[in-house]
Amino acid sequence: MTTAPSARIGLVVNPVAGLGGRVGLKGSDGAEVQRRALALGARPQAIARAALTLRRLPPDVELITADGTMGADAARAAGRTARVVHRPGAADTTADDTRAAVRALVAAGAGLLLFCGGDGTARDVLDALGPEPRLPVLGIPAGVKMHSAVFAVHPRAAAEVAAAWATGRGVRLEDAEVVDRDEAALRAGRVSARLHGRLTVPVLPARVQQRKTGSSGPDPGTPAGLAAEVAERVGPGGLLLLGPGSTTHAVATALGAPGASLTGVDLLRLGPGSALGPGRSDGLATAARILIRDARADQLRALPTAPHIALSPIGGQGFLLGRGNQQLTPELLRAAGRERLLVLATEAKLAALAGRPLLLDTGDPDLDDALAGHVRVITGRRSGAVYRLSA
Repeated sequence: MTTAPSARIGLVVNPVAGLGGRVGLKGSDGAEVQRRALALGARPQAIARAALTLRRLPPDVELITADGTMGADAARAAGRTARVVHRPGAADTTADDTRAAVRALVAAGAGLLLFCGGDGTARDVLDALGPEPRLPVLGIPAGVKMHSAVFAVHPRAAAEVAAAWATGRGVRLEDAEVVDRDEAALRAGRVSARLHGRLTVPVLPARVQQRKTGSSGPDPGTPAGLAAEVAERVGPGGLLLLGPGSTTHAVATALGAPGASLTGVDLLRLGPGSALGPGRSDGLATAARILIRDARADQLRALPTAPHIALSPIGGQGFLLGRGNQQLTPELLRAAGRERLLVLATEAKLAALAGRPLLLDTGDPDLDDALAGHVRVITGRRSGAVYRLSA
């Protein structure tokens, strides 16, 4: 399909999407989690991210939406005119409000549905559209968990895809999986995912994300090599932030910190000894110490010096920043600088990307642009590759 049935685009925003990210809660599903996130200092981000998309839509696109924080506020922030076709029943919106808004947008003749949220919001959209949805939808990424293949890689990319759909140029429709992870299990350090169904998504090459794929784990001996390289870069006694994932978890163990979080961001201080043990090329002389396990953004903001930050891209998707590590705020990343950003990946993980870039979505488009370019990826001890970073 190459032409849009209607240049009328519907928008629904989940205003609490992403609340749990910067405060380390692994998600934002449920009123209790949202209350806890706000108590920890979380601030809503979804409206601003939706507005970033709307500012880049073609001016002749007709926009229909829900009232208030579920869409109209984002349109107003973007300077767009939007027709309100649904009014939520209360100021504190729920999943039921999302489903009701989606049904109202369908009834009002939306040809494409944009939703702003995460995997939980994608599930609500799927529930509202029924078991065999045909209306094309596209997610504006704003959640903590975004493993489904229904999201644009960046709010600006969502606008590119929507514009291509509206003009009928270069876009194709594909069925994409909606996957969600158990937040309670994630908070306990366990990864448990479930396929909920499929939505039809307009796709432009490299502008819509892939589904996250599981990891088979690093090759034998690789974690020690990565850890030794990281220890040399950071230096004795240095501060190191390790992002989530099986690769970084294995590196933490090799550094002598086996209690590191699998799904969170941890702050370590490297041991005071030399990086390499006597006569060895893969060992560490002194164990690292975990200073903060599963850190929040406010804890990291209080650090007296900028740490090195070691991250590994999400398998299959290629995301380096902006998915599951929102604790690494734009302010922290700027303080650390590009020179303290350590990218870790096995050669097999890079090969699986099939040439697609590593992806950035920090929440600050200017920072995304500043970080974009080519980066040295550490693939082992004394080995690396140059790879492209893109927003």
